[in-house]
Amino acid sequence: MNLDQLLTAFDMKLEGAEIRTEKVGDGLFVLFGVGGNIAVSVGDQGVLVVDDMFPELAPQVREAIRKVGGGDVDFAINTHWHFDHAQGNLAFGPEGTWIVAQENSSKFMGESHDLNLVVATYRQEAYPENARPVISFDDSMRFHFNGERIDLLHAGPAHTTGDTAVFFRGHDAVHMGDVFNNTGYPFIDADNGGEIDGMIAFCKAILAEMGPNTVLIPGHGELADRAALQRYVGMLETVRDRVADLIAQGKTLDEVERGQADRRSRPHLRSRIGVARLRESGLHEPPEEG
Repeated sequence: MNLDQLLTAFDMKLEGAEIRTEKVGDGLFVLFGVGGNIAVSVGDQGVLVVDDMFPELAPQVREAIRKVGGGDVDFAINTHWHFDHAQGNLAFGPEGTWIVAQENSSKFMGESHDLNLVVATYRQEAYPENARPVISFDDSMRFHFNGERIDLLHAGPAHTTGDTAVFFRGHDAVHMGDVFNNTGYPFIDADNGGEIDGMIAFCKAILAEMGPNTVLIPGHGELADRAALQRYVGMLETVRDRVADLIAQGKTLDEVERGQADRRSRPHLRSRIGVARLRESGLHEPPEEG
């Protein structure tokens, strides 16, 4: 399946897509459109973005940045390597934007990988050198940019093996990428090393860094807060424990789905949590007897 077919399958339309801007505070904004949310820092030192959507949307992204007082994008931090958050590198990298990512994500961008999205498998091809990170880090990194400290934190495998949370300390805000999805159940890229236990641990590590009023920028969905992340962790723990119990009982994947692990689930439990947990655990459907 190519990208156009995939976007159609997920009802994501790039043609005619609009960008909506929300202000977090002076000099910090969030752009909502098709793909992952973009955080934008604008100030005397230039423009820094977190994630960059799709290259087809680069003109709209540039225009949105211009409207809040920015110019060319100096730095683009990728929260992870998936296409809906980092494909915009193909537009911004060749223009001279310095791309930054956690080391594992940097490696994945230099290779071709299959993304098992359950309803479809998408082959994400390696990015050219000018669209890959020129700066990478292992566990943490720090910017001093536009008058504030910006901390990049990696807390182990979660949504992927290369997730980054970006704290804007002067604004008391954090962009968590797809480790926190504010539109429903998360997708865990288990085939490429993502882990539900890691998702929980990563979220708890970010909670430990957050204050009571920290603004939470999710990978998808509207802005949230500390309480929303706490509820999210509780949901993940409940689903993990109930699914693990069903697996321990020898239930098949279909039976796990029918068990409605969090009692609010629908068939998308299979696509988002069930498959990820079964594969992450190394446990698949039990063989037939006989």
